[in-house]
Amino acid sequence: MNQTQQHPSEHLTIVNHPLVQHKLTLMRNKATPTAVFRKILCEISELLAYEITRELPITEKQIETPLEPMSAPTLAGKKLALVSILRAGNGLLDGVLNLIPSARVGFIGLYRNEETLQPVQYYFKVPDQLDNRLVIAVDPMLATGNSAVAAVDLLKKAGATNIRFMCLIAAPEGVERMQSAHPDVPIVTASLDRELNEVGHIAPGLGDAGDRMFGTK
Repeated sequence: MNQTQQHPSEHLTIVNHPLVQHKLTLMRNKATPTAVFRKILCEISELLAYEITRELPITEKQIETPLEPMSAPTLAGKKLALVSILRAGNGLLDGVLNLIPSARVGFIGLYRNEETLQPVQYYFKVPDQLDNRLVIAVDPMLATGNSAVAAVDLLKKAGATNIRFMCLIAAPEGVERMQSAHPDVPIVTASLDRELNEVGHIAPGLGDAGDRMFGTK
């Protein structure tokens, strides 16, 4: 079974790994309680992080095994930057940091005006030297794409040139919006859902990821 699916757009990767899909089903279920939702989100983000970091640059260094010296592979270049789009993006941080504990972490505060569906910025703090780092922006839901586009706009203004976007669920409208505005930014997701509904939420989706993660309404 092919566990990743390259969408007709070369910049969209859907991770079909059985564990990813099983955990996503648990998260979609409205009966799943907050504590379990949060735990599974951390687990699934770790699996998605494995895919989005597949092509990290590698170099070699000399080490000593218990038996002999060898030239062994190791990550090359600056520590990558992991940027959470607040608040829901924070639910993806722990899983990625479990894999890459040395990553530098930044935050972009955006909320969606529920009338216009446009993002409003309230916070921006990211690592330095973004031009020398792989930058992974994380947000569970790629719905209208407006917040994702605004976040990538800000990252590029801060110097980032190598950006990837990781989400749990994407809507076709959000993917199209992102790829129109930032065709150089690959997207990795667990699911491309059917559509946005009349209020701009992903259907069938899983509801509001932030509310379900933090137990708020």
